[in-house]
Amino acid sequence: MSHYRTVEEQLDRVLAAVHQHPPVAVTLEHALGRTSASDAHAVSAVPVFDNSAMDGFAVRFADVANATPERPVTLRVVADIPAGSAHDPALAPGEAARIMTGSSVPADADAIVPFEDTVGGLADSLQHAIVRTAPRALGAHIRRAAEDTARGDTVLAAGTLIGARQLGALASAGIATVDVSPRPRVAIVSTGSELVAPGEPLRRGQIPESNSLLLAALAADAAAEIVLRRVVDDSGDGPAEVVAEAQRRGADAIVFSGGVSAGAYEVVKQSLGDAMEFTKVAMQPGKPQGFGATGDGMLLFGLPGNPVSAAVSFEVFVRPALLRMQRRDSIHRPRLLVPAGSDWRTPPDRRQYLPAVIDRTDPARPVVRPATKGGSGSHLSVGLGVAEAYAIVPAETEQVFAGDLIDVMEL
Repeated sequence: MSHYRTVEEQLDRVLAAVHQHPPVAVTLEHALGRTSASDAHAVSAVPVFDNSAMDGFAVRFADVANATPERPVTLRVVADIPAGSAHDPALAPGEAARIMTGSSVPADADAIVPFEDTVGGLADSLQHAIVRTAPRALGAHIRRAAEDTARGDTVLAAGTLIGARQLGALASAGIATVDVSPRPRVAIVSTGSELVAPGEPLRRGQIPESNSLLLAALAADAAAEIVLRRVVDDSGDGPAEVVAEAQRRGADAIVFSGGVSAGAYEVVKQSLGDAMEFTKVAMQPGKPQGFGATGDGMLLFGLPGNPVSAAVSFEVFVRPALLRMQRRDSIHRPRLLVPAGSDWRTPPDRRQYLPAVIDRTDPARPVVRPATKGGSGSHLSVGLGVAEAYAIVPAETEQVFAGDLIDVMEL
């Protein structure tokens, strides 16, 4: 194993070559799936003003503090405050305002009595409020201004993936635009003279091409923009030609699959040997890896051609680079420790990335199992479609036994 590079050593080389573009400001409508490039600060407080958490009556707490079903307190209703109203009615002792959820609480009120705690409820609520249950305390059912966030507070930290909940938080704090990192522009290239489009008739020796769809989808899942998708055969200088085309399209990275091993027809190695380094990494699948960069900084990834190898290699090397380009605070997928649900063999001296499923038959004790009977065979592309995780087994482990705690990367 001494001549193998570790996964960490290879990843360090990749990440050291990553360049980041200046941030851009986008409106919230265009921020979904982007990564925040700077802290976003609240323009307005959340809540903006003291508001009612219930439909009911805004009251003076002292007026109703002793109300009981046996001795209800009758208040005169002097105002009606629907949501959105700017009205701030004065409330004298013994007076109340009918108020709806979200409405601004009058300055003279210091508690809310829900309709449910009155005799008449909503009916006839514009004349009198007969309170039969005292509020639990001063300030009951009042959402205080800035209770969640004060103006100027950080709503979203730099490096955060912006999803639906983050968009809601930004909008609620009055933020209309956010600084984000540009999406990485990525080219995807499958190599192999045996490849034909899915659904086309196959002659002897041919197989359906799947890697370009697989890798383009994985790149899109990492928030990349796919600017080019090509299939090149094993003859000629196709990879170099695609590199030139990708540069014209402003690609930040190009991902090749196939043509990087030790065979006689390794077209990526033959075409781009001067720009890329080809090495063996102590992992299974995914041992042969190629990586380099053009003079203008476009990253060149050379992944193995077998689908599972390509998928694993993308997760381990390409995805972290694409997230680093976007200034993502966390560039690795979440991991958890899960007991193995069965025994399986592991490759000697190489870290195993096993396509796996998490068996939740017992929700209190999930276990991880190989996704296919073939284990981590790099050609088991249909089995890859069943996988929901990769079980990661250290190189020094020779055998996994049921019950062993396994490091699991969730997909």
